Amino acid sequence: MRTIGQHRDEIAALVAPVLSGRRRSGLEARVVDDLATGAGAGRGRRVLGRAVVAPVPLPPFDNSQMDGFAVRAADAGHTLRVVAPIPAGAMPPPLEPGAAAPIMTGARIPLGADAVFPVETTAIGAFPAALALDQVTVPAVLVAGTFVRATGTDLPSGGELAPAGAPVTPALLGTLAAAGVTSVDLVRQFRVLVVSTGSELQGAGDATIGDANGIALRAALAEVGVVSRSVRVPDDDTTFVAALDAAVGDWADLVLTTGGISAGAYEVVRQALEPRGLAVTPVAMQPGGPQAFGTVELAGRPVPVVSFPGNPVSALVSFEVFLRPLLAADAGLPDDRVAQVLPAADAATSPEGKHQVRRGRVEDGRVHFVGGPSSHLLAHYATATHLVHVPIGTATVEPGDPLTVWSLR
Repeated sequence: MRTIGQHRDEIAALVAPVLSGRRRSGLEARVVDDLATGAGAGRGRRVLGRAVVAPVPLPPFDNSQMDGFAVRAADAGHTLRVVAPIPAGAMPPPLEPGAAAPIMTGARIPLGADAVFPVETTAIGAFPAALALDQVTVPAVLVAGTFVRATGTDLPSGGELAPAGAPVTPALLGTLAAAGVTSVDLVRQFRVLVVSTGSELQGAGDATIGDANGIALRAALAEVGVVSRSVRVPDDDTTFVAALDAAVGDWADLVLTTGGISAGAYEVVRQALEPRGLAVTPVAMQPGGPQAFGTVELAGRPVPVVSFPGNPVSALVSFEVFLRPLLAADAGLPDDRVAQVLPAADAATSPEGKHQVRRGRVEDGRVHFVGGPSSHLLAHYATATHLVHVPIGTATVEPGDPLTVWSLR
């Protein structure tokens, strides 16, 4: 029976080639406006697949940093006549000698002007009242460039807005929009086919069970920037393989199955895929002891397959332990499963030869177990805030014993 660490390393080695291959060749074009509003973006952080170059300088023209008056710095200390104002978005005429033009923040600096002084330095002190002034006196100390945002001071034309691999952040999207970039090439999101096995998912009447695994795992995948599709298959080898081939096609990067890998008589994943290269191996973990992985020929090509147990808590705990860290890191997401060592509030038992993962809540600095260790207690999992780790070699937990916990929220 392998350890959690050994199995985690095996899963990482299995998935690493498809993650890196997608980064090298899997690009997809996205509209910047859609990314900003979330359309087509998915959850998780997206990254640029190609560097983006500025088609125009930023800012694209000299503009005013202040509401004030555009003047020549050489006129410092002089009283000038006031000419027509310059609102933002207007193309102003050249500034005549001896003139000062009221100018708004962001408006283009007129030809001939090289400085701006704030409207607050005038006797009226604010617009729009200051538009009534016939003349203004330029501050005695004023140098060229004062309160002027010069063309290209943020980025010159042709400069790199962002390199390949840069995360698509709000600031980057704003920069792209400012530069007039309307679409970018992103690294394609990782694609996982989630396969829920079990004839009970398609049973009749009271024999039907809802597909908790498919829904829960797709939601968990979305949290780490992965897009997914799902398929439900009965416990029939021929139907199972045909459904996988059809669903995998040329779309899936990884197949994630649940159920069908234990020692029962209708273990469809084990029976259908073990002869094709799937390695079924127990892991010293509770829940989640039955595990399987391997590269399997599906839809005419080799596809990595990761198989979790069918009980819903087992499937989610397996995802947290074996897949989520890999996929979150690939998406550039921070590690939000913060680990702490805290004292137990309750007593508990654990199989001494297995690493037990319990569900719990942290209150008053202590770990309270939520529900029992059984792998079907999904409603209890839903109310838990932490995963609680009871290490191998521990048969009993007493109040006050230190336990490692991972935050789930």
